[in-house]
Amino acid sequence: MVHCSSLTIATPGRTMVDITQSVDELVRASGIKEGLCHIFVHHTSASLTITENADPDVLSDLEGFFKRSVPDGDPCYAHRSEGPDDMSSHIRNILTQTFLMVPVREGHISLGRWQGLFLWEHRDTPHQRRISVTVMA
Repeated sequence: MVHCSSLTIATPGRTMVDITQSVDELVRASGIKEGLCHIFVHHTSASLTITENADPDVLSDLEGFFKRSVPDGDPCYAHRSEGPDDMSSHIRNILTQTFLMVPVREGHISLGRWQGLFLWEHRDTPHQRRISVTVMA
């Protein structure tokens, strides 16, 4: 059994958006009790991650790491057509993930105690991001 659905997430710009509850609601609605949940973001300047959801300093530290490691507007970037944050966003996307696989147990996503699912917006400006969620028994 396979159940496909999607989410549209409005991001305020560069940040991590917790999508744990939204994905879990789609898993519950699927009616599938045991299986896998595949989550895929349809963009090249945003990504998905599983990280700690208890201390917001983790999210800001991750952003700080990427800010130092993959700076916006680096003069060595040839691709600049959409602004100084465009190529760095593509690099961040490649270094992170466009999809996640999470177990489904008892009709819910099965994460660790301190884990959450996050959409990581890499662009500075707000965007509408499309995410496909496929639940498989």
